[in-house]
Amino acid sequence: MRAPRVSIQTQDFDLSQEVARLRAEDKRVGAVCSFVGTVRDRNGGADPSVQSMELEHYPGMTEKSIEAMIDEAHKRFDIFGARVVHRVGLLQPLDQIVLVAVTSAHRGESFKACEFLMDYLKTQAPFWKKEATPAGAHWVDARVSDDDALARWGIAGSNAT
Repeated sequence: MRAPRVSIQTQDFDLSQEVARLRAEDKRVGAVCSFVGTVRDRNGGADPSVQSMELEHYPGMTEKSIEAMIDEAHKRFDIFGARVVHRVGLLQPLDQIVLVAVTSAHRGESFKACEFLMDYLKTQAPFWKKEATPAGAHWVDARVSDDDALARWGIAGSNAT
């Protein structure tokens, strides 16, 4: 049975296990590209120190949205497989948040597809992020730079204010 392409979960993930499952006996794979995003202890806001981050999502809609992103990556790039794991719930600095992993015959396609999926995730996936700082908790707005990153793929983002 093939592993799911998308997992939304509260528990941590193991990069080695996830990549091994993605590669699983596929002798065509010559390249695996992965990205792991983590919670950092600061942001660029008025109060830069971050004590924790809470991620919420819309179950069902989130998975469907990310599946569509992976389908689009398959159309754009010569890749064999992709896996996205995204955590939700309360996270602390240093915790892993997201994994994007892609397999292909050659590194160039994997790199491009991994970056495409991450840019798409940052702007289009239905996640809401709240940061706790010494000044209090606040919802994090989308950034114009994330929309700009998505625009280079020919997709208009409309999330930044």
